[in-house]
Amino acid sequence: MDTPASFAHIQIAATGNYVPPRIVTNDEMASYVDTSDDWIVSHTGIKERRWAEEGISTSEMAYQAAMNLLSKGDHQIDAIICATATSDYPGFPSVACILAERLGVFGPALDVSAGCTGFIYALEVARGLIAGKTARTVLVIGSEKLSDVLDLTDRNTCVLFGDGAAAVLLQSSHEPLFIDTYIKSEGAGSQSLTIDAQRKVITMQGRAVYAFAVRVIAETIDALLERNDLTIDEIDWIVPHQANSRIITASAKRYGIEESKFFMNIDRYANTSAASIPLALSEMEEKGLLKSGQRIILVGFGAGLTYGGNLLIWR
Repeated sequence: MDTPASFAHIQIAATGNYVPPRIVTNDEMASYVDTSDDWIVSHTGIKERRWAEEGISTSEMAYQAAMNLLSKGDHQIDAIICATATSDYPGFPSVACILAERLGVFGPALDVSAGCTGFIYALEVARGLIAGKTARTVLVIGSEKLSDVLDLTDRNTCVLFGDGAAAVLLQSSHEPLFIDTYIKSEGAGSQSLTIDAQRKVITMQGRAVYAFAVRVIAETIDALLERNDLTIDEIDWIVPHQANSRIITASAKRYGIEESKFFMNIDRYANTSAASIPLALSEMEEKGLLKSGQRIILVGFGAGLTYGGNLLIWR
């Protein structure tokens, strides 16, 4: 996508979330692997994360996030898209199909696998369904149970990830509030961050991923600003994938963006992959940080390697 698409009038109408009750502190992580609270905080910004109990699946967390959203209003759902890298099964039924059955939805239901950028990709798929008049409302969920794919002997990865789910409802709008999407991939870097197919654990080349992330955050923001004749001063919030606070700090400093524009909650939830951006949005709404008319950029980056962002105006 090198130029903005012709967007139908679409908005995010509601948000919801679910995080497991179990809090795993850095001190607990130090009982599994050679690390410390000081090391984890200084290198990542993470103080704790949530891990789901055994028997609580990716689809169950997604369902709880959906129910949290639905508890906030009378919302119709025509289609479901779930962004995840940790689905319940290696094939069908997909997480979205499981949710469709539980929620009584008979429209399209599919999973999107684009790593930590999955939610960004899923929003664009949902926008296409609405713009093409296949659906009027689409439930878009990011849900991950990353505790199932951690190597607790690898301190460079196991301290980074947490579990959780969050949802948004995308629907038609009387105003053009969903402005633009910019999505890209760099397949040559696919082995830099992946879930090992044989060992079923996350592997990562930390320095390569760090350099990639700092670069593409700026590229995505610049592209969305340039394509829409905006300056960074006209953006109220940047909601990035919550991977590492040092990545956000480095991006902000290198490209002259006020760090205060970036919303971060990585200290409490760690990296929840495709769930991190909607989890941040849901928390921001609960805290009253999102105001009508605010311009917001969502930025994702991660396994694939994939990256991209969305520009929207809050309803």
